[in-house]
This record gives sequence, structure tokens and C-alpha cells, in this order.
Amino acid sequence: MKLLLSYLRQYWKLIALTLILAAINQIFSLLDPIIFRHIIDEYVSKHSQLTAHQFYRGVGLLLLAVIGVAFVSRVAKNFQDYFINVVTQRLGAQMYADGLKHSLELPYAVFEDQRSGETLGILQKVRLDVEKLIAAAINVLFTTLVGIIFVMIYAFSVHWLIAPVYFSTIPILGWVSSMLGARIKIMQKKIVAQTAALAGSTTESLRNIELVKSLGLARQEIKRLNNTTQQILQLELQKVRYLRSLSFLQGTSVNFLRTTILGLMLYLIFAQEITFGQFFSLWIYSFFIFGPLQELGNVLNIYREAEASLQNFQDIIDKPREERPESPVELAALQTLAFENVAFRYTSAHDNSVENISFQTRRGQTIAFVGPSGSGKTTLVKLLVGLYRPNDGQIIYNDHPHTYIDFDQIRERIGFVTQETQLFAGTIRENLLFVNPTASDNECLHVLRRAACHRLLERAENGLDTLIGESGVKVSGGEKQRLAIARALLRCPDMLIFDEATSALDSLTEEEITKTIRRISKHEDMITILIAHRLSTIMHADRIFVLEKGHIVETGSHNELLEQKGLYFAMWRQQIGER
Repeated sequence: MKLLLSYLRQYWKLIALTLILAAINQIFSLLDPIIFRHIIDEYVSKHSQLTAHQFYRGVGLLLLAVIGVAFVSRVAKNFQDYFINVVTQRLGAQMYADGLKHSLELPYAVFEDQRSGETLGILQKVRLDVEKLIAAAINVLFTTLVGIIFVMIYAFSVHWLIAPVYFSTIPILGWVSSMLGARIKIMQKKIVAQTAALAGSTTESLRNIELVKSLGLARQEIKRLNNTTQQILQLELQKVRYLRSLSFLQGTSVNFLRTTILGLMLYLIFAQEITFGQFFSLWIYSFFIFGPLQELGNVLNIYREAEASLQNFQDIIDKPREERPESPVELAALQTLAFENVAFRYTSAHDNSVENISFQTRRGQTIAFVGPSGSGKTTLVKLLVGLYRPNDGQIIYNDHPHTYIDFDQIRERIGFVTQETQLFAGTIRENLLFVNPTASDNECLHVLRRAACHRLLERAENGLDTLIGESGVKVSGGEKQRLAIARALLRCPDMLIFDEATSALDSLTEEEITKTIRRISKHEDMITILIAHRLSTIMHADRIFVLEKGHIVETGSHNELLEQKGLYFAMWRQQIGER
């Protein structure tokens, strides 16, 4: 809850105003029974001592007072509700934004170890639970506290014995609530954890819907997700049983105490120590006070839900951000790149994934990395863009070691084309502007032509405003890759990386995309890095590095490597033979 208080401090003025309005609302609504007491004691009970004019005048003024206090109470209540919504919406939005910002700044390895939907589920849940908690704290707890103080003062003014009996219910209800609250807290933590897991599983299933439906696994996935849903349901039902038990005990206690108070006040009337008006006002106050007290079970449930959600949110916030140097060097345009004895090992692995990797390149050159699956090609790319950090050795950018560099500066200068092209539901323009929001239409069209997207443009009836996907123009695998290349070029990068960019394409499309890559790498003034399994896509590279089990085992141009008759030669013969 310290985390929530740190957020609430930022809105203390709005919260103070809301509490003042809540107090005004409650106090003025509590004035009704006092006015009713005066009507009974001063006019109704003394009807034989008053004239009709005095009765009508006195009662009329008091009834006008009833209307007046009710009006003030309603106005205060409306403003109270408005400012509660202002506080909860702003605070919820800020927590969601802070959680999302922190999540995006976490190391890449964190996202490899969890489902993406889990983080989203946690952020949405904490936002909803905090909003409910703040509303309940003001509308129920605070207003009840104000009512208790008001009625206690009034009860003491009526008779000294009434107030202690009146509020003896509070410690009893507190004890009952604390007894069951601990069990509810444990269950709520399990519910939140299971709900987050379900959100992650569902997100993965929907993201991979093509695979699920193609393999006829829909029923299997439904069963798997339903099992998690049933576990959540059982926990929820168990929690409801505890809450109903709490509500029953609270209601029974309140009813017993209310009856006890009724008996006490009837005796005091009989002993002529209180008047009928005082009796009726105190009896009405019992409904004002005991009614909200019976809602403590619901408030406790809201509190426990928020507590569990805030703990999950705290776990996200506590995760260390991606490492950044305190005083990073300012990088100019990227001119050179070098690896010096770089080694990297995954946290759960015993051996290095790549080891003793050394090479260098400069602007205008094209280099390529090839090798069997698991040789470390993808790991090298992730090291290059800072998703992983070397365990040993250094990566040098423009003569600056990676430990002195803010990788966001490097990433802003990189164009990236991956094997699985990610396009967004929207127009061609929106997909391009994702990497460069300030680019003009002319720049977009220019990079599309450079990426040989002329066929797509010919079919796009609305030009850059043409929608991609089911509601617009259908794009083939090759056209997706060309769009990805165009998007990468729109950044005007200093370094262009093609990570298995053609491995998922057929041979004819692969040849077309390879020609596009060759033309770009030949005529563009940038560092071009090719990661490939198919050797036909990297034959034109100035230098090719052959990886095996995380080591560079061969280096040279395509022809030089064939002459060495090593691993590259064996891979080449195998792939040529396949064709």
C-alpha cells in the first residue's frame, strides 16, 4: 500500500477537496433526524400548548430546513462523485502508463521468460482494483467514520450511556473482519496470479490462431483454457463463501446490537431520561451507521483484491531496467562496428552460446553470418542491438565500447528486417510511419520503390491510404518482406540488418528479395549485416563468417570459402544438391 500512497500524494489537493465534500454530504444528510427530533419534541408532543399558527409556522420552517439540508447534501454528493472519478481515472491512467513505460524499459530477457499477456493483464487489473478501492474508501469508509463521529457526539449529548453501547459494535465487527480477512488475502493472491496466467495463455492462443486452427487444436486449447478458468472459479467460490460468512456474522452482530440499543432507549424513555424525539432520531441514526458497517465485508474484499494487484504491480516496478551508462557518449553517424572476443551465455545455460567472436566492419561494407541452426547467428544479432549484453569481451561502435553507450541511440540508427514480418492492421502509410512518424508521403513512396514494391502499389487503389489485410489489399509473403525492407529504409539507417529475411519464402520469391537486398547493400552507404541459413542470399557479401557451435570457424568471401572446402563448402553442396 506504500506504493499506492506515493501515487495518492500527487493528488492530495483533489483528494482533500473530495473528502471535504464527502464530509459535507454526510453531515448535512445526518441533520435530518435532528430536525425531525425538534418537530416531534417541540411541536407534535406539545400540540395542546400551541396555536395552529405557531404549529404551522414552526413545522413549516423546520420542513424547509429539511429541504435545504437535503439540497446541500445532494450538491455535495454530485461534486464528490465527480472528483472521485477525476482522481481514480487520473491515478489509474498514470499507474497504467508508468507500468507500461517501465515494462518497455526492462531487459529483453524478462520478456523471453513470460507471456506478454500476463503483463497487460496485471496492469489492467491494478488499474481497475485501485479505482474501486479509492471509491470505496471515500464513499463507504470515510463517510461512515464521519457519521460515527457525528452520531457519537450527538448520542453523548442525549445520554452518556447510549454512546458506549451504540459503538460497541465497531470492535466486534473489526475482530470478525480481521479473522476472515487473512484467508481472503491468500485466496485473492492465487486468483490474481491465475487470472494473469489465463490472460497470458489466451493472448498466446489468439496470436497463434492460424497454427491452432490449422492443426485442429481448437478443442484442445479450449479445454486447456477452461481448466484454468475452472481453477479461478473454484477460488472465487471459496472466497465468496468466506465473504458470505463474514457478511452473516456482521449482520447478526449488528442486528443483536441494534436490538440491544432499542431496548436500552425504550427503558430510558420509560425512565423519562430521553424524549420521544431523541429516541426516534437515535433509532434513525442506527440505520445510517449500521447499514454501511455491514458493507465492511465488501470493502475488505476490494481492499484484498487491490492489495494483491498492487503487489504484482510492485513486482513489475521492482524489476531492474535495462542497464544504461550514467554518462553515455554521444554517437555521431555509425561508421565502424567491431566485436572483440565477445562471449555470451544464457542464464539457464552451462556453456556459452557464442564464444571468442571477433570481427570488424565499416560503413559501405556488407558482411554475413551463416551456419547451421543453433550456431549462434540470432544470438549475435541480439548482442549487436543490445538485447543481450556480453559476458566477456566488448562490442565497439565508432571506437566506443558498448559499456559507454546508450543502446537506444544505436537502435535509432538501425533498420531491421526479420524472418517473421510484423505488419499492423492499418494502411500502408501507417505501417511505414511506425518507424519514422515525421516522414512525408514522398519519402514513403521513395522507399517503397527502392524496396521494389511496385506490384503492391499497382494493386493499391488508394495508394498509401490502402488498408492491409482482410479489409484491404492482401499481401503475399514476398510483399510483406518488401514492405519490411521499405520500413527499415525509411529510418535512413546507418546499419541495415537482415535476419533470415528470406528463409520463409519460396525459391522464386527468395530470388527476387535477394536481388532487392543486393541492390540496396551495393548502392546504399551503410553497414549491411546479413544473417542467413540459405547461402544463395549472401553470396555477394564482402566477407562471410561461418559459425559452428558459437565459434567463427571460417572467414572469407563466397569464392574463398568454397576453395577452403570446409563447413561452408559442405553447406553449399548440400543446398545446391537440394535444388
